[in-house]
Amino acid sequence: MSGSNSSAPSANDRADPLVQLSVHSLPTAQEVPAQRTRMGRLKMLLVLAVCAAPVVASYLSYYVIRPQGRVNYGSLILPAVPMPPDADLPLTDLQGKAVALSSLKGQWLFVTVAGGACDVACEQNLYWQRQVREVLGKDKDRVDRVWIVSDDAPVREALRPGLDGAWVLRAPLAAVAKWLAPDAGQTLAAHLYLVDPKGVWMMRFPAQPDASKIKRDLSRLMKANESWDEAGR
Repeated sequence: MSGSNSSAPSANDRADPLVQLSVHSLPTAQEVPAQRTRMGRLKMLLVLAVCAAPVVASYLSYYVIRPQGRVNYGSLILPAVPMPPDADLPLTDLQGKAVALSSLKGQWLFVTVAGGACDVACEQNLYWQRQVREVLGKDKDRVDRVWIVSDDAPVREALRPGLDGAWVLRAPLAAVAKWLAPDAGQTLAAHLYLVDPKGVWMMRFPAQPDASKIKRDLSRLMKANESWDEAGR
């Protein structure tokens, strides 16, 4: 008819529209277990990262991200020094029974080192150990007092009442000196030392210390690391 389009449809117009769809390949049987393994590893790494986050954050907040104007009274030991193996620092109690150094882990350790005769400076450090721990209030049970007696001299009876609840342990001075160290020009007995619950020596306080400033440092550490340990043993 005049004016009408009577031409036949082209071959392309008649083609099945499904033929024009893109076809994507499916994973093979060997690829599926590999993908699951990668996902499993990723999930495990994420769980580990979440578990480690509080410890990492507390170290960063105290050691690295220290706000300007915040000054520690104690000297931070950088890098911190891990607790040596039990065999390298043999300890005994006052009755001569062996005590594993590693058994002290799990609490903050407030440590002094001195001979059994315990001179005036030693007595003062033992006093500050006791007093500073007491003023920590609810956190005091997270801190253990430790006196490492560095010779074979007997501990004077007059000192014993004030040592109630403390660890009083003997060890050779040379062995202790491989772990703890004094400030330049001082002796090992001059200082109080702080060891964290992981067994890492991380702070040393000045000779003849200011107890209020020690308490301030300890209070900050207790607050920054609340998840590290539990009160008591």
